[in-house]
Amino acid sequence: MTDVLSGLGRRTLVMGILNVTPDSFSDGGKFFSLESAVARARQLIREGADIVDIGGESSRPGAQPVSVDEELRRVVPVIRAIRKESSVPISIDTYKAAVAEAALEAGANMMNDISALRFDPQMVRVVAQARVPVVLMHMQGTPQTMQQNPVYTDVMREIKEFLAERIAFAQTRGVEKERIIIDPGIGFGKTVAHNIEILRRLGELKELGCPILIGTSRKSFIGRLGSTTSEPLPVDQRLEGTIASTVIAVLNGAQLVRVHDVAALKRALAIVDAVRYD
Repeated sequence: MTDVLSGLGRRTLVMGILNVTPDSFSDGGKFFSLESAVARARQLIREGADIVDIGGESSRPGAQPVSVDEELRRVVPVIRAIRKESSVPISIDTYKAAVAEAALEAGANMMNDISALRFDPQMVRVVAQARVPVVLMHMQGTPQTMQQNPVYTDVMREIKEFLAERIAFAQTRGVEKERIIIDPGIGFGKTVAHNIEILRRLGELKELGCPILIGTSRKSFIGRLGSTTSEPLPVDQRLEGTIASTVIAVLNGAQLVRVHDVAALKRALAIVDAVRYD
């Protein structure tokens, strides 16, 4: 692995989420300005984030895409500002090659592609040439369509087959396997039942030979499962469910977790890692 992922195998790496967007499901608009985004990055770093994952386009269900120019306007100044004061690894959450290239030039160290290198044919070239880690995520459909009645015959088998094909695709185009991370895409074209099944059977993905990233943080299925009424819990009341689902995922094989609440998850995972690695 690269230095970005040097802690793997000794502890769970925590990726702190920084959405530089007006419309993300959890914190849309809170960190849209440069000043607020950089302040949030500082907070994530103080709380112990191993990686800061910066995204300039929401991928919540129904979200509309933004132009390359707009995405660049949102993320590049933030990456530059963070890099001036910190050496923390930075991941760019994008599926656009032009954004990925600009982010890397500004100081990013890693790519997180929800399309698993499918939406922009140039992304695989950028990843291969940069020789940086890349997250390949499973998603049924697109953010605009993914939650419109997602159906699987066997959700884990289909996710595993998809990721195996994506790993092979990346390798044939020059991406080294040791730089590939896989993500089953909790909430991306999945029902509550699908998400539960993924967490229960996550260990099956270990056969693919790549580190597993999981992202359950504050997602709608947690709001539904954790509620004692017919109404889902609001986003700001999903921390306990996030911790529980993340711990389950780590015990079942996840090595990286993508979260909003870094400090709380670091404390919880310190216990898990003591059991898992010590």
